[in-house]
Amino acid sequence: MSNWLAVYLLLVLIITGGFVIMINRPVTMPTTTNKFPEKPITMIVAFGAGGGADLVARALEKVAPQYLGQPIVVVNKVGGAGMIGWNELAGSSPDGYTLGITSTILQPLYESSKYHYLTALTPLARISSLPNVMLISADQPWQNVHEVIEYVKQHPGQLKFGHSGVGSIAHVVGETFIQRADIDIRQVPFHGGSESIAALLGKHVEIIFAPSASAKEQIKIGTVRALAVSSEHRLTNPDLAQIPTFKEQGLDVVFGDRYGVAAPKGLPPEVEMKLAEGLKAMILNPEFKRNMDDLGLEIEYLGPKEAQDEWLADNVKFNKIIQETGILEKIKEQKN
Repeated sequence: MSNWLAVYLLLVLIITGGFVIMINRPVTMPTTTNKFPEKPITMIVAFGAGGGADLVARALEKVAPQYLGQPIVVVNKVGGAGMIGWNELAGSSPDGYTLGITSTILQPLYESSKYHYLTALTPLARISSLPNVMLISADQPWQNVHEVIEYVKQHPGQLKFGHSGVGSIAHVVGETFIQRADIDIRQVPFHGGSESIAALLGKHVEIIFAPSASAKEQIKIGTVRALAVSSEHRLTNPDLAQIPTFKEQGLDVVFGDRYGVAAPKGLPPEVEMKLAEGLKAMILNPEFKRNMDDLGLEIEYLGPKEAQDEWLADNVKFNKIIQETGILEKIKEQKN
């Protein structure tokens, strides 16, 4: 019996000693964020292939594996003037595996949308700004905006200006120019910047407002003349650097589309940090910058906090201007 008792006591000591060791040992919980990302990341583009937002996404796609360790897969979700794609982004799981290209989101100012994007999305980076240019065909006599203004004052209501759709950034720029100049020009909406450029070349309108990147080639070959650009400063692209700003010519018309990357609200902090740092490195990559230069886009990087502040400021700015210029009323009339 004494031998059995000795064995029993020995077993108790071994078991309890091991248990104490297990209790005192620090517990490490498994985590997936340390390994993020472990699979390809989907990048939603709310507009069609070949457009500005799509081209920005494709440029990011080229350099993503180098900085994120996983590829980006671009998916176009077209419709609703961008709302179909942005709604899918806002409703996605906030795990970092679904991101989206954002531009200046005006639609919620015009109509109710499923999500309030300012609170449903988390901006991770602002990539660039895309201003609009005021264009006329090269055979028109006007050499600057003041000559256009003088002509319109002598011939009110005779000229027409085209743009890429009612409520678009191009429309906002055009109506703001008209308001600031206190002139009367009729607006003609088209389906996109390319269609409005074709209308200008076909003499269907005398003036258009279009994204600088869309008009770059026509400006370069000389079929159109750019009278002003809606940026704060002149563009640095050699094919566009000669275009004066509206501000240089005494008109406060400073609007542009802003391309960035956002995620659904609620990302784990570690995932948000990894994505933000990876995107910053991608955007500042020389190859990415060259791709943007070729598109006529200039890198204007902002981090998450600065991009969020800009979103809020833009919302106030555009809300004011669409009421001042009557764009909101035009949209209501169009729906009716």
